[in-house]
Amino acid sequence: MRSNPLIILFGVLLATMLTLGADERRVERDTKTIAPANSVAQARARAMLLHESMRGTLQVVHRDFFDEDDAHEIPSASLEEVFDELAKMYDVDLKWLIVETDLINVDHQAEGEFEKSAVIALKKGDKRYEAWEKGRYRFAGPIRLGAQCLKCHVKHRKSTEPRTAGLLISMPLNVKQ
Repeated sequence: MRSNPLIILFGVLLATMLTLGADERRVERDTKTIAPANSVAQARARAMLLHESMRGTLQVVHRDFFDEDDAHEIPSASLEEVFDELAKMYDVDLKWLIVETDLINVDHQAEGEFEKSAVIALKKGDKRYEAWEKGRYRFAGPIRLGAQCLKCHVKHRKSTEPRTAGLLISMPLNVKQ
């Protein structure tokens, strides 16, 4: 498995952002643990930061590192290495979600009621779909796929109109009742 400096930098930046709003008295200084969000608003803010980070990074990676003549792993697949680290280190789960794209990876299909409802909401143009229960905040946000993305993500398209994919984020939520 090759290391990409952009992915490593992104992971460090993302870990730093996750600490925003955390009660510092409950965060271990070695950054191995981040305190759960203290409110839905705080969890929403963290998810929106994560969503924007992933969306922006995906755009930059495609622009700067995707070379048709020297194709490697597609950038969204490279980011899954970051997803794995976030899950191990911070209990933050991320997953790509098929909304208006071809089935390229079966792991990106909607599973369960939350994910299926998120697909419907994102197809309608909602900016987010969210739920919270059992100590978890779940967020789904759209990822815009422009014309340059469609050659890989929508092979048999009839237009170059932008499409939508999604990013799912799940993180610990500590709401005091």
